[in-house]
Amino acid sequence: MAGRKRVLVVGGTGYLGQHLLQGLAGALLYDLAFTHNRPIPPPDLVAAVSPVIPFRVDLRTGDGFDAISSSFGQPDVVVNCAALSVPRACEMDPAAAVSINVPSSLVNWLSSFNNSNSLLVHLSTDQVYEGVKSFYKEEDEAVPVNMYGKTKLAAEQHIIAHCSNYAILRSSIIYGPQTISPVEKSLPIQWIDSVLNKQGHEVEFFHDEFRCPVYVKDMVDVIMAATKKWISGSHLYLPLISDGKQMQLLLNVGGANRVSRLQMAESVARIKGYNPSLIKPVSASSVDRGVRSPSDISMDISRLIQVLGVSPCLFEDGVRSTLEADNA
Repeated sequence: MAGRKRVLVVGGTGYLGQHLLQGLAGALLYDLAFTHNRPIPPPDLVAAVSPVIPFRVDLRTGDGFDAISSSFGQPDVVVNCAALSVPRACEMDPAAAVSINVPSSLVNWLSSFNNSNSLLVHLSTDQVYEGVKSFYKEEDEAVPVNMYGKTKLAAEQHIIAHCSNYAILRSSIIYGPQTISPVEKSLPIQWIDSVLNKQGHEVEFFHDEFRCPVYVKDMVDVIMAATKKWISGSHLYLPLISDGKQMQLLLNVGGANRVSRLQMAESVARIKGYNPSLIKPVSASSVDRGVRSPSDISMDISRLIQVLGVSPCLFEDGVRSTLEADNA
C-alpha cells in the first residue's frame, strides 16, 4: 500500500457510506477501508467495492480502532458517516444519541497518531439550525430544537476543539437510489412513491416545513472534492478553508432547491404520473411526531459552490434520476 493514500469510511454500511464507497472505489485512487457495527460486513457490498478492508468497530467504546492502526495504518482521510439520525429515536434515548453522534472515540483514536496528517470529514446536519428563517448561512447562530440537532452540534464543537484538520458538512435530507446492500430505513423518495402508488389513497404532506434535500451522488462529489483538495495540497491556496497547512472547513451541503414536503411529493407525482389530488396539504403543527421539528432549515450553499466547486442538481432532476435508477 506504499504511496497510495488511505481513506477510511466510518459507518460504511449505512446509506451514504455505501454510496461513498462506490464512488471512492470507482475513482481507483485510494486504498479503502470501512467500519461496520454488525457481526459481519455485507458480502455484496464488499464484493462490489473490492479491494476494501472492513473493520468491526464499536464507536461508543472505540473497540476495533486498534485493529485499523495495525493492519491499515493511519488514514489520510476519515469520513464519518455514522450517526443515530432518526430524531425521534434520539429524543427517546438521549444517552445513545450522544454516545454515537459525538465521535469522541474516533477523535481520540486520530489523536493517538504522532502527527496531524489526517483529515476528518464529518457529516453534520441542517437540524443544528433553529428553523425560523430561510437560507441559513454557516455563520448564523446554531440553535437546535431537538436532541438530534443538539448532539450533532455537540459533535461539531468537539471536532473543532480537538482536531487540527476537519471538514464539517451540514447536510440536508439525503435522497437517491437504494444501496448495494439495501438499508432498513425508509428512503424519502421511495417512500413517497410507494404511498402515492396506492391509487385512491389520499396522503397528507406538510406544506410549511422546508428543506434543501441533496441528491446522494452530489453528496459523494462534495466529500470526494474535499478529499482531493486535502490529498493534493490544493487547499493551501484557498484562504477560506486553510490556515497554514491546516484545513478547517464548515459548509452547508444542501440541494439547489428549497422545497416543502408537499413540493417533494408533487415532484414525485409529476414524474410518475400520479393523480395530484392524492396529495393533501396539511400544516406540520397538526401532527404530533413525538419530537420538535424545525420549520424552515433551508440553507445557503454559495460557500460550498465557491470552495469545492460542486453545484448540486435541481431537486426534480435528482428525483427523476433516483426513480430511474431504482426501476432499472
